[in-house]
Amino acid sequence: MSLDPLALVTAFGLIFLAELPDKTMFASLAMGTRMRPLYVWFGTSTAFLVHVAIAVGAGSLIGLLPDWIVRLVSALLFAFGAFMLLRGGGDDEDEEGAAKTVTGFWPVYTTAFMAVFISEWGDLTQITTANLAATNGTLSTAIGAAAALMSVSALALLAGRFIARRVPLKTVQRIGGLCMAGLAIWSLVEAVSAFTG
Repeated sequence: MSLDPLALVTAFGLIFLAELPDKTMFASLAMGTRMRPLYVWFGTSTAFLVHVAIAVGAGSLIGLLPDWIVRLVSALLFAFGAFMLLRGGGDDEDEEGAAKTVTGFWPVYTTAFMAVFISEWGDLTQITTANLAATNGTLSTAIGAAAALMSVSALALLAGRFIARRVPLKTVQRIGGLCMAGLAIWSLVEAVSAFTG
C-alpha cells in the first residue's frame, strides 16, 4: 500500500463536499449545542472511522443490510435525540436536570457514536468511499475520507458552540430538537420509500 497524494486530496474533496449538506452534519450541530462538543466529536469521529474502514475494506457489505431497516433505525435514533432536546426546554430547574443527564464522556460519546454509526449506513459518502477505494487505492482513500468526515463534524460542532454562546439555551434546545425531529421524519420517509421501492 502506497500513499498517493492526489488520491488522498480527491477523496478528501469529494467526501467533504458530499457530507456538508448531509443530515449527519446537522445532527452533529444539534448535539454540539446540547452536549460537550469535544465528546460529541470523539463519538462522531470514531463512528466515521469505523464506516471508512468498512467502506474501504468491504464496500459490498452495505448491500447485505436491507436499506429500509437502516433508515428506520436512523429515524428512531433521531426521534430519540429530538425528544431529549425538546424535553430539556422547560423551566430552569428542568434545564439543569436535563443538562446533567447528558454530561459525562461515555453517555455523550455513545449517543454521538450510535447516531452517526446507524445513520451513515449506505450513505452517499460511504458508497463514494467504497468506489474511490476500488479505483484510487485503499490507504489514500481511507485517510482522505476519514479526514473529510472528521473535519465536517468539527465544523458543525464549532458552529453549534458559536450559536450556543449567542442564543439562549432554551431557544437552541428547541431549534435543535426541531431539527432532529425533522431528520427523524426525513429518515422515516426514506425508510418507507426503500421498503416500498
